Amino acid sequence: MSAEEGDWNFYLRTVSNSARDSNIANGPASDPSLLHAVKKLCEFCKREDKPSDDLVARVYPHLNKLFQRSVASLSQSNSSNGLLLLGILQFFLDFGEVVLHDADPSLHTFIRSCLSREFADPIVAAATLDFLYVNKNKLLISFPNLLPQFFPLILKLTAWNGGKLEKPFLKVLPGLVSPGSFLPLFPSLMDLPILVVALEKVERSSGSLVGNNIASIQKSKAPEMLLALMDEAYTGTTVGERGGDESEESSTINVADPLFLELLKDENDGLVERHWTSPGIAAVLQAAKNSPQSERLKQILNIAPRLLDAYFAIALRDANSSLICALIPILMTRISALFPDQNYMYKVRRRLLEFMLAAFHRSPDLIPLLKKPIIDRLGNAYDSTEKTELALQLCWAVGEYGGGGPTHKDAARELFESLELLLYENLSSSRLGLRQESAVDSNRKSFSKSSQSRLLCFVITAITKLATHHRELLPRARVALIKVARSLISDSRVSKRAHVYLGLIDEPSICWPVLGPSRPSHGFVHYPGTVNWNEGGNKMVAHIPFYILGEQEGPPFHDFSLSDVLPRR
Repeated sequence: MSAEEGDWNFYLRTVSNSARDSNIANGPASDPSLLHAVKKLCEFCKREDKPSDDLVARVYPHLNKLFQRSVASLSQSNSSNGLLLLGILQFFLDFGEVVLHDADPSLHTFIRSCLSREFADPIVAAATLDFLYVNKNKLLISFPNLLPQFFPLILKLTAWNGGKLEKPFLKVLPGLVSPGSFLPLFPSLMDLPILVVALEKVERSSGSLVGNNIASIQKSKAPEMLLALMDEAYTGTTVGERGGDESEESSTINVADPLFLELLKDENDGLVERHWTSPGIAAVLQAAKNSPQSERLKQILNIAPRLLDAYFAIALRDANSSLICALIPILMTRISALFPDQNYMYKVRRRLLEFMLAAFHRSPDLIPLLKKPIIDRLGNAYDSTEKTELALQLCWAVGEYGGGGPTHKDAARELFESLELLLYENLSSSRLGLRQESAVDSNRKSFSKSSQSRLLCFVITAITKLATHHRELLPRARVALIKVARSLISDSRVSKRAHVYLGLIDEPSICWPVLGPSRPSHGFVHYPGTVNWNEGGNKMVAHIPFYILGEQEGPPFHDFSLSDVLPRR
């Protein structure tokens, strides 16, 4: 017998003895040599030039029994079973076809019974992500619904273990995205900071998360303690002050608060509305804002925006227009409902707006489909700074893409009317955002005037661009621009821009290349800001508006003649 055969028999005997052990209290994971034996047996089965079906067939029954015994001992074992089960699962994936073993039930059992208890163990978490990445192609082909189904648990182990798992998670993230998980994954990524806060509260109240199944939290004392702590932050009363005979009236937060059960779940249950105005979430946000941030929370606040970057890149590359169309209204709602950290809110809002504009650039037809939420957001431009910024970006998109293009005239007209209303509301008022009071300080007034001027510039630009795309709107656009030009606005930049646009719309051959679409139209490509002078000889109907060149006023500053500009015949 060779040394290699001796090693093979030794490792097989080690696994066989452990598989036959009937003592549940003494779990397999308590034997440190067992994991090494499992890995060695897998290596032996792979080492042959052609995998030996005989070796695989001899190993499989023992590993299958060992897997079942490990799962049965999870609730009573003090040792981590995660690494051992991952080693056995690797064998099932590699040689399942040889031994006719369907790995799907085993994978579900591991995730629900083991990973849900050991996700907080950094070694198990890192090994799990590595296992998912190494077997990503096999899982996506043979079990395409597995990763999308359990993405909340994978997010949970990533959020809890922090920056060490960012890169491994990014490698796995594309496998989490499917038609059924695309929309629910977005709010889950957005709420990673609040998930960390909730897990930290559970840990402080019930001890280490390793070995505790958070999925069954409603059956344990952990949620009662978690919600009691939130109640304390919300009402100012401590658990001890309430006493044992607490009435329903004095209990501000229900133990079965659906928001926190939603945050702490392990499986994808579809898109669930998250009520950010509920007492529970308000309490947690207020407590998080007023207390020092933990190191784990600081890490996830830095990581979450980068995870959103990866998610949006996948969305623009792989998601169809229907999913993007369903995502954008959720994005519009969440732009004002974020974890209260200034740096985090700035980073996330910037990414949300950039993705929204990128989605409209990829599919301008989304604009008429999303006409109602766009009009609603334009109407809410006064509510807060972030809603004002959202309205500005929507104004730009509506104008840039002509309300969806020349085939969407009804939607363009309704969007135009909404922009008109927003314009006239601003012209008839001296405020933007919250109502200005007489006692408002000068800095606040200055900021408000600057914001109003910026909004007006965006709105009149969008109105002019829409009228350029849809010529039937030109008379109404001209009336709106004349009102702006004649209005008593303190910021001269607004009225000056209105004058410029009035001059442009009187020169169709100049206005179309400057304010027209940047996408191909009728076989021609137009580049905004570039005038096609070759058409000047037959399309010019009046003088060339030289004021658009450097916005110079008065006599022309040039020393060339029209023959130098227009092509000679």
